[in-house]
Amino acid sequence: MATLLHIDSSVFPGEASSSRSVTDAFRKAWEEQHPECTVIYRDLAADPVPHITADAWSAGYAAPSEHTPEQSAAFAARVRLIEELEQADAVLIGAPMYNYSIPSTLKAWLDNVLLLGRTAGETPSAQGTPVIVVASRGGSYAPGTPREDYEFVQNYLEAVLKNTLGLDLDFIVPELTMAPRSPAMSELVPLYEASRKRAFEDATTKAEQLAERLAA
Repeated sequence: MATLLHIDSSVFPGEASSSRSVTDAFRKAWEEQHPECTVIYRDLAADPVPHITADAWSAGYAAPSEHTPEQSAAFAARVRLIEELEQADAVLIGAPMYNYSIPSTLKAWLDNVLLLGRTAGETPSAQGTPVIVVASRGGSYAPGTPREDYEFVQNYLEAVLKNTLGLDLDFIVPELTMAPRSPAMSELVPLYEASRKRAFEDATTKAEQLAERLAA
């Protein structure tokens, strides 16, 4: 029975969030393929994980017998997050762009699960696990656009998720999500609608393909 780790980080609820809407479509398609699957869900906006502390960080590089009570408690919280990642057969992450980067809550989750010698290093413990990232953004930062150089979401997540944690990374990118609400972007509404349609189609297709891949 497959396990999906589903993480949302948008501060906006439900359909008000482009990333949540698309991750929800992916999850529904996934559950249709895996009706008896296990879903571990974390809403980092509603229930944020602790930002990394000195105790949580230093405990990762000391023997458990040497931990102070504070280190033991902080490290136990990190281990729970790490184990969720390690147990997952697939990972789904909603990562909207806020001020050219990811939400701080998602960064906190990454800081907790990235542990050299376990999830990172020569043999990352979750290496090869497929991860789908829904990287929504209000404008467009695609190659050739005026703000191409401001794209710090996909570049950063590729460095961390793929190159450091060893995950099998794929992106879905709904863009121009501010177009329907910004008069200055009104001419871009058709492009937004096309991007949104493509994102939902990609979510369904990728969920079905991934389900088939894991079942093989």
